Amino acid sequence: MVQNNFKKITVVPNGKDFIDVILSRTQRQTPTVVHKGYAISRLRQFYMRKVKYTQQNFHEKLSTIIDEFPCLDDIQSILWSLISKIAKDYVKLLKYGDLLCRCKSLKVAALGRMCTVIKRIGPSLAYLEQIRQHMARLPSIDPNTRTMLICGYPNVGKSSFMNKITRADVDVQPYAFTTKSLFVGHTDYKYLRYQVIDTPGILDRPFEDRNIIEMCSITVLAHLRAAVLFFLDISGSCGYSISQQAALFHSIKSLFMNKPLIIVCNKTDLQPLDGISEADRKLVMEMKGEAMKTVIGVLLIMSTLTEDGVIAVKNAACERLLNQRVELKMKSKKINDCLNRFCVALPKPRDQKERPACIPQAVLETKAKQAAEKEKRKTEKDLEDENGGAGVYSASLRKNYILSNDEWKEDIMPEILDGHNVYDFIDPDILLRLEELEHEEDLSPEEQEALAEIRKKKSLLIQQHRMKKSTAESRPVVPRKFDTDRKFTTERMGRQLSSLGLDPSLAINRARSKSRGRKRERSVDRRDGDDGDAMDIDDNQASKKLRLRSTSRSRSRSRPPSEVVPGEGLKDSAQKVKTIKLAKKSVLKRNKNARRGEADRVIPTLKPKHLFSGKRSIGKTQRQ
Repeated sequence: MVQNNFKKITVVPNGKDFIDVILSRTQRQTPTVVHKGYAISRLRQFYMRKVKYTQQNFHEKLSTIIDEFPCLDDIQSILWSLISKIAKDYVKLLKYGDLLCRCKSLKVAALGRMCTVIKRIGPSLAYLEQIRQHMARLPSIDPNTRTMLICGYPNVGKSSFMNKITRADVDVQPYAFTTKSLFVGHTDYKYLRYQVIDTPGILDRPFEDRNIIEMCSITVLAHLRAAVLFFLDISGSCGYSISQQAALFHSIKSLFMNKPLIIVCNKTDLQPLDGISEADRKLVMEMKGEAMKTVIGVLLIMSTLTEDGVIAVKNAACERLLNQRVELKMKSKKINDCLNRFCVALPKPRDQKERPACIPQAVLETKAKQAAEKEKRKTEKDLEDENGGAGVYSASLRKNYILSNDEWKEDIMPEILDGHNVYDFIDPDILLRLEELEHEEDLSPEEQEALAEIRKKKSLLIQQHRMKKSTAESRPVVPRKFDTDRKFTTERMGRQLSSLGLDPSLAINRARSKSRGRKRERSVDRRDGDDGDAMDIDDNQASKKLRLRSTSRSRSRSRPPSEVVPGEGLKDSAQKVKTIKLAKKSVLKRNKNARRGEADRVIPTLKPKHLFSGKRSIGKTQRQ
């Protein structure tokens, strides 16, 4: 979208500020120290540089200001010629300066004459600043885009209509001339952006008597190619009768030529079109006839208060404007260039044989299947509409349950039964327990008695355990050796197991081996073979047995780091040693930087405040 940049025009300073900016920049950007002992060529170069730099700054600042204003090239050339001529003359004089004081005087004279020129154009700069401020207040109007113009008498509903169809916020008041300038908004129609311009109200009076506010509307109507919406207040609440509004229409109808024109009868909520008088109806029909003589004209009714017909008016204006733009483009010469790029190929029949489209049978079957599924499948919305609508139909959450029998889906499942939660009594292993019960039915009477005795004993132990657990906090812990009741002895366990017909020897031996600690046996002294009282067994066999026994009962050794443990994912001990070395090497840098781990991203204070703030004490400027 092409838009002006009036709001981005640089602020134009006055003459004094202009000179201060340029001279301060020259002072900052050029050398300032010079001595009388310098060679004369160096002195000349020093002051020539200041003059040239000042001239360059004046040129850049003026060019920046003037380039942003439209159609000011002549002014730019005049100013540039004056300042460049002054700089050129004084640079030529500085080339022949023979003393420091003369070069300095020439520099001061050059800068003074440049500043004098700027002071002379001070009123012009002030005028440019006023123009800039006025242009910055102008709306950004694109003359080439799709545009709709809203015009008519004051207080007929133009701004209200614009607020309805765009996101603009135009002030709406019940008195005339609330809108004193142009307001621009944007709306969309068929994925295209349209520009809507709200114009101030126009009164029916001679052209010479119209004020600046009215001339804004006249200028826009005369110079913009757009669709015109002429608003009529048929209720008369705006303070102007239909005859006065018709007179305004006929006085400016020359501005509507070759433009789509829509006559909008507004405020139908106060006065419908059928309820007006015959004279007013005749005037409205005459305006409609004049509108039909234009490119595309129409008469529409609406009410911005009730929003009745607002969208219809917007769509009609956009559609007529779009059709007119398409027709103009089709009549232009550019259409021939575009049509040359298109080539539409039409195949010609080579014989009388018909060649229908060949579609594979599998594709046809798939399409038919998809169509059938689409027709058969009903959504929850369809079921809701069929069964009474929202508030009556309740969707079933069980119809998609995957069960062995579909009839079980709608069964009522109780959650609470007799004050108990049903789920607490559901046993997932009920089938296995049922098989165990069936297997118990095949036991002999003796086996059933033993089983009953075991279950009874088990229940007693469970009850005792629960009683101990409930009194565990208040019951003292007594060592097992002070068990006076002798409840936990191997003899008692043997008697109980024997009474049940079981062999208690294995259980007793296991309990004793668990209760006894390992003791290191005393090694046998090695004696000489000459001793007659030595053992009768062979020495080699005796030493071998002792070695095996000592090895088996020795303390467990610690595992070396290189030994591979199953499950580590390493092939052999060499690979594990290499892995350990790489792991140690990877943490060297981290340990050197005093990091806690791989995720430590702490950035220390590079310049502690206690070292880099305050006054330095007497001594070295560099801290150790």
